Amino acid sequence: MSEHNLHNTEEHAHDEHAGLSKSKIWQVFFILLGITVVEFIIALVILPKGLVPHTAGNIAYILLTLLKAYYIIAFFMHLKFEKTGLQLSLGLAFIFIIYFIALMLIEGGYLHLHMTI
Repeated sequence: MSEHNLHNTEEHAHDEHAGLSKSKIWQVFFILLGITVVEFIIALVILPKGLVPHTAGNIAYILLTLLKAYYIIAFFMHLKFEKTGLQLSLGLAFIFIIYFIALMLIEGGYLHLHMTI
């Protein structure tokens, strides 16, 4: 009976990471490499030559960086294979951190503008 439980435990541990085969890791690597190349093209070619407005280039750059962050977190930190509760708790914490950083930046700008020396 204990051999059966040991075998099921090994299968369960193997099934959890079945989505991370070598081909999947290489696929994610090349996706990240492609996004990085596009970011370099935006930063070093498109924006300096003024082919698109600076704000549009910055927005594209930020969106591509967020996409890279998703791939890194989902596959290399194994968050994609976790339970929904953990994903939601970490995602909610991340949203609050970004929110508080934005609030601090806004408040810092307010104090800088209205503070007299």
